[in-house]
Amino acid sequence: MKATHALPSSDPLALTRAWEGTSDEAIVERLRRGETALFEVLMRRHNQRLFRVARSIVRNDDEAEDVMQEAYVQAFAKLEQFEQRARFSTWLTRIAVHEALARVRRRRPLADPDDAALPCSMLNPEDAASHNELGRMLEPLVDALPEAFRAVFVLRAVEGLSPAEVADCLSIPEETARTRYFRARRILQLQVEQRLLASPRRVYEFHLRRCDRVVAAVLARLSAADSGSDSR
Repeated sequence: MKATHALPSSDPLALTRAWEGTSDEAIVERLRRGETALFEVLMRRHNQRLFRVARSIVRNDDEAEDVMQEAYVQAFAKLEQFEQRARFSTWLTRIAVHEALARVRRRRPLADPDDAALPCSMLNPEDAASHNELGRMLEPLVDALPEAFRAVFVLRAVEGLSPAEVADCLSIPEETARTRYFRARRILQLQVEQRLLASPRRVYEFHLRRCDRVVAAVLARLSAADSGSDSR
């Protein structure tokens, strides 16, 4: 697919609103027909979810951004392979999950996720009270979850996906997704059940500046790849 040499939109809010009523799948069809500048719409639409799920796996903000960039570049290159058997958002999330897990595996061998031990310590009430923002207080608690549970919890509780959608994104059985979610909740209930479940959407917030940075980096990579193919 030939990429356009587009710059990020100067008014991202206007861009997302302009395409608010258009499905991901309809935008993908237009991308396949050559309107590749519309890829920015999909990136801005899904940046929050991809950051959250990548961050829940790699546990580092900068590396989560790297995961997002790689996932978008892979997705753009594989758009012709998207067959709409799943929602585009699920297909894209699965690419990001696989990239994030691959990075974790390169750092160390993965333990059996079902053998993950419960964390022996979490933030105590005094430490939690020192955080001014609820979202910032929750992040280390979610990070303390066993590896197998973090992505499940973020997708289910924070992003609001159904157990079937979580299972599809993570390529695990639906019953496993349900079990890991409930075990994650049980761990978090030890300290912050009421506060956490009252406002879970503050975890791993994806601010506009970060959004712009990821969009610009992906577009630059796509443009560079296009220039390289033209020179051959």
